[in-house]
Amino acid sequence: MSQNFQPGDFLVFQLEAGYALLRLLAIEGQDEEKIWHLAAYDDFYLDVEMAEAAIGRSIQLRMSQPHLALSTRAFESTQVAKIANIPLNEAETVPLAEWRSDPSREVSDKSVRLLLGLR
Repeated sequence: MSQNFQPGDFLVFQLEAGYALLRLLAIEGQDEEKIWHLAAYDDFYLDVEMAEAAIGRSIQLRMSQPHLALSTRAFESTQVAKIANIPLNEAETVPLAEWRSDPSREVSDKSVRLLLGLR
């Protein structure tokens, strides 16, 4: 991927009938061995501008998955675009810290769409 993603990025991806949001919590590792840590939101938008407006108004976004750990292959299987970067708060990083401390933690090779039950 040619985009330079950073923790705190809001990412938008297209579904058949609209757009959905993800939040990049962290990136660990290097090259193809990276682990992409994401949060996913419940809300769907008719267009990218509506998603940007929701982020810009600082409305309470409803989180569907507070933490997903994906391989690079899984992350790259869904095209995303960065639409904003807002620093993460402590509450948003708690699920990531819990995953890191879990000895049986897993990294998924499934796409975001499959993990969220979307097509």
